[in-house]
Formats: sequence, C-alpha cells, structure tokens
Amino acid sequence: MNLFDSHCHLDDKSYERDAGDVINRAHAAGVMKMMVVGTTEKSSGAVVSLAEKTDGLYASVGIHPHDATSGSDDAFAAICSFAKSSKVRAWGEVGLDFNRMYSPRKDQEKCLVRQLEIADERSLPLIFHERDSEGRLIEILKTHPKKGRTGVVHCFSGNSAELEQYLDMGLHIGITGIVTHKERGAPLREMVSMIPGERLLVETDAPYLTPTPERNRVRRNEPAFVRTVLMKLSEVRGEQPEALAASTWENTCRLFDIET
Repeated sequence: MNLFDSHCHLDDKSYERDAGDVINRAHAAGVMKMMVVGTTEKSSGAVVSLAEKTDGLYASVGIHPHDATSGSDDAFAAICSFAKSSKVRAWGEVGLDFNRMYSPRKDQEKCLVRQLEIADERSLPLIFHERDSEGRLIEILKTHPKKGRTGVVHCFSGNSAELEQYLDMGLHIGITGIVTHKERGAPLREMVSMIPGERLLVETDAPYLTPTPERNRVRRNEPAFVRTVLMKLSEVRGEQPEALAASTWENTCRLFDIET
C-alpha cells in the first residue's frame, strides 16, 4: 500500500536530530508522500526548504491561529515569496482556535480572512484548523465564499452537523490518530462513515496526536504511524485496507494537485 500523510510538522524541533531516520521509517511503512505544514513565517520557510531537498515531501505555508498576532503585511509578503516554490501545494494551516486563545479572537478572524484572500488569489487549497469555534469558522467561510475554493478540515473533531456543512462546502476531511483513542475517539468513530470516500484524507499531525497502540510506547508521533490511522478507519468503515489506501492516496494527490 502507498500511503500519503496529508498533514505533519517535520520542521518541529523534536525531529532536529533524526528527521532523516523518521522519513526513512515512513517509507518503510509505505508512507511515500507527506505534506509538511507551516504555521508561522519562520516555519513556512523551513517546510519549503525541507520539501525542496527531499523527494516525496510537499509544503503548505501560512499562519496558524495561535500565531495570528504575527500576521503582518511583511510576514505575509515573506510567506507569499515562499509560496512561489513548486513544492508548495497548499496554504495553511489557517483557522480559528478558541480553546487556548493564544491570539485574541479578533486577530484570529482578521488573519483567517486575509489568508482566505491570499490562497484564493493563488488558487491554492486551504488547510483548516478548527477548535472550539462553535460554528464561527463555518460562518466566516460562508460569508467569504469563493467559487472553486478547495481545502481540508484537518484533524476533524466537530459534530455531525458541522461535518455535514463542511462537506456541503466541498471540503475534504482529515482524520488523525484520535480515531484510535478509546474514549476521545468514540464520537469520531461514529461519524467517519458519514464521510464520502472521495473526501477522506488520513494524517498524523506529527509530532502530535500519536495513535494507539504506538502511544503506549512512544510519545512523539511520526508519519509512519499514519498506517495505524488507516487501519482503524478500514475497520470502522468496513473497507479493505488496500482499497482505502488507494482512495485516500488519490484524494490527497487530487486535492494538492500532485501526480499520483
């Protein structure tokens, strides 16, 4: 099976000493492509550099809602220059996070709308982050529509009504290792069968959200573990792993305009 980890952070400092080994383990597990996602001006530059020198890696650039206060004109100008790379295939991760509130709500919303405009101008798909926004992300997307806009709600953790609205907007849904967690993943397991096969992506969000059983022995997540996410989805959806791997591979390549 060829697998595509549609969302990881290989520029994270936890990989400083062994990023090459992490990528090799991913390949050994069948994870042949990875989308490495930027969250700040600095990390956007780092993920582009990493993708440009590593086969099978692609980059997404943008400012995470946690860092929305850093969304200055100069920062966006720098990130737009990074986006000129042929390895940049998405803009994000962008969105709203009203859980930890590392940036004020007004700054998060302003930063999100600006990045919707930038991504739309460049016809880049968006990678969305949403946590505890209580429908506000959906509201902003509906009040700032763009014909042909594509994207993925990464690490989906909402309810069924929100899921239906994201799907109605034509968005893809990214599923992480949360689906393998006994208690935290129970609501998600009930909803994954609602996701049409052509809109489903698998991801790790590495180094975060390590799936079970890997998290019983290691703390740091890595792209190789996306195989565990896929196997759990296969079980819950009642699909053969090979077929699910093929469809999620195709979905991810299509969304990010990458040759299969």
